[in-house]
Amino acid sequence: MEYRRFDNQIIARIDKGEEIQEQLKLIALKENIGLATVNALGAVGNFTVGVFKVEEKKYYANEFKGNYEIVSLTGTITTKDSEYYAHLHMSAGDAEGKVFGGHLNTAIVSATCEMVITLIDGKVKRKFNDEVGLNLFEFA
Repeated sequence: MEYRRFDNQIIARIDKGEEIQEQLKLIALKENIGLATVNALGAVGNFTVGVFKVEEKKYYANEFKGNYEIVSLTGTITTKDSEYYAHLHMSAGDAEGKVFGGHLNTAIVSATCEMVITLIDGKVKRKFNDEVGLNLFEFA
């Protein structure tokens, strides 16, 4: 992985064999990012995405293996209990154009991943909401 910071934006290249969530966390911790948006595209070989079943307050994972193009990867970086917290969703298409996606758990880059992180001057925390069963935005 390699990246450069330009004012309030970070442009990153995540390389073949690297896991996207891990590399994003490395950047966020090194750059002390407390609030940002994330957008990316590229190619992955293996990825796992989840779907949250509201009535059960539980995520169910779907694992995919093969050759996939990232159609969309978007999300936020915030903090929970003063620690790094990323919430990402990813959609990826196969050779036939079928697209699969959901809450990103893991994704291994197969060729490259081009990521843009836009830093936001502010603070938004996360707090667990019992009613919904998720860590929701908490505005200070």
